[in-house]
Amino acid sequence: MKSKGSKKKDGTGVGGGKAKGKNRRNPSIKEDSFFSHKKRRKMEEDEDIVDEMADSDEEDGDFEAGPVGEAEETEFDRETPGEKRQRMAKAYLDKFRDIVNKENQDDDGSDKDEESDKEGLRDSLVSKYLMQEQLEESGRVRRLIASRVEKPSPSEQFNVLVKHKQSVTAVSLSDDDLKGFSASKDGTILQWDVNSGKGEKYLWPSEEILRSHGTRDPQGRATKQSKQVLALAVSSDGRYLASGGLDRHVHLWDTRTREHVQAFPGHRGPVSCLTFRQGTSELFSGSFDRTIKIWNSEDRAYISTLFGHQSEVLTIDCLRKERVLTVGRDRTMQLFKIPEESRIVFRAPASSLECCCFINNDEYITGSDDGGIELWSMLRKKPIYIVKNAHSSTYCSDLYPVEGGRLENGHIENGEANINNCKSSSAHSWVGSVTVCRGSDLVASGAGNGCVRLWTIGSETKDMQSLFDLPLAGFVNSLAFAKSGKFLVAGVGQEPRLGRWGRLKSATNGVAVHSFKLS
Repeated sequence: MKSKGSKKKDGTGVGGGKAKGKNRRNPSIKEDSFFSHKKRRKMEEDEDIVDEMADSDEEDGDFEAGPVGEAEETEFDRETPGEKRQRMAKAYLDKFRDIVNKENQDDDGSDKDEESDKEGLRDSLVSKYLMQEQLEESGRVRRLIASRVEKPSPSEQFNVLVKHKQSVTAVSLSDDDLKGFSASKDGTILQWDVNSGKGEKYLWPSEEILRSHGTRDPQGRATKQSKQVLALAVSSDGRYLASGGLDRHVHLWDTRTREHVQAFPGHRGPVSCLTFRQGTSELFSGSFDRTIKIWNSEDRAYISTLFGHQSEVLTIDCLRKERVLTVGRDRTMQLFKIPEESRIVFRAPASSLECCCFINNDEYITGSDDGGIELWSMLRKKPIYIVKNAHSSTYCSDLYPVEGGRLENGHIENGEANINNCKSSSAHSWVGSVTVCRGSDLVASGAGNGCVRLWTIGSETKDMQSLFDLPLAGFVNSLAFAKSGKFLVAGVGQEPRLGRWGRLKSATNGVAVHSFKLS
């Protein structure tokens, strides 16, 4: 209770007597007996309600005693972002320590010195494991997966997971390998579960909604209403799906709701290829108008345009670095270094490069329409290794003269010539798709000759060796490896992706999946 002096000090300053009188005419709520009695009665009623809830929960066995009137709080609600990162890092380390402990189980009964030595050895193994994982994720060290893949039995073949009405032009996998996406020439886009195969269709909105999302009348000669999709790409976080096709727009979809959210105009030709930069919202699109455009999917904005190709851009790929790899019908593969605003041009001996893929930041692989697969290095502007007629048993020596097992440009060549059996001019032997299990030595290539072929890349020999073939009827227009290397997804159809140069009526239009056993 305050003294009289303190009341006078609190009540007034100048004119204290007047303020004191005002307090006497309007007593405070705290001093009023009516309000204190009402407040006490309300508290008693609240306590009775809490006691009744506690009794009912105790009967169910789910009640834990705690302070009355306090909101329920978890132990992590008040931690700072730094403390959260520290907690997650400790949990991550504990997980790897448990793995190491299971791999190195010893007998019990050891003394304290031996236990401390074991803990030190365990921590050193954990640090080596984490460093190896970081190097593999960054692409500095190649994962050796090809030697662990067991050859499947004849009964283990591709299983058709999803069917389309027309040829599948593109397939893509989410970063967690749980969801897949596919598109076809009939304009449909499907999202499906990898394990169950249950699919859901993306519905194109009305013309009014498309215009409100940014679509414009296509520039030049084009089919205005065509929804034929030629390319797909999914962001690393799995939030956005990008599609492109004959309508010359890049369409952005929300994978959670499967709704159209944005359309990017600007290309003067069909959008033939798409890719997201890993770990970011940057989207790259290649087109028949010979340009590569950069978009920001998060801000839904245009960034810039890259020039360099003299013909249609067919395939594009990107890793974590700001580098874009493209191939086109001008017989070149080009590496764009975006921060440096420069590019490197790789000249191909083939008539036209159809597809490309990063192995790591310094090595690349391409497929061509003469049936060859080329291995490239950052250090040379010509292929360091070429596989002729990769999807047949022979290759044509009249196209590329061979002397002493090497091409006339000095690069290594494999196989032996057999002009009578040359089939490289057939559209069925064109290598229409290649893919690499990210950061590993396992490669897959597809054509229209009835099989998907797996390859291994030699880290020291810098060559490619065939592992085995996986029978699959139809034109393999798109391939995608699981990040773990445990399965391969193929988009197959009766026709090639970008034309109608061949047709296989017996083939199934759909998405096929093949699982692998790793030793």
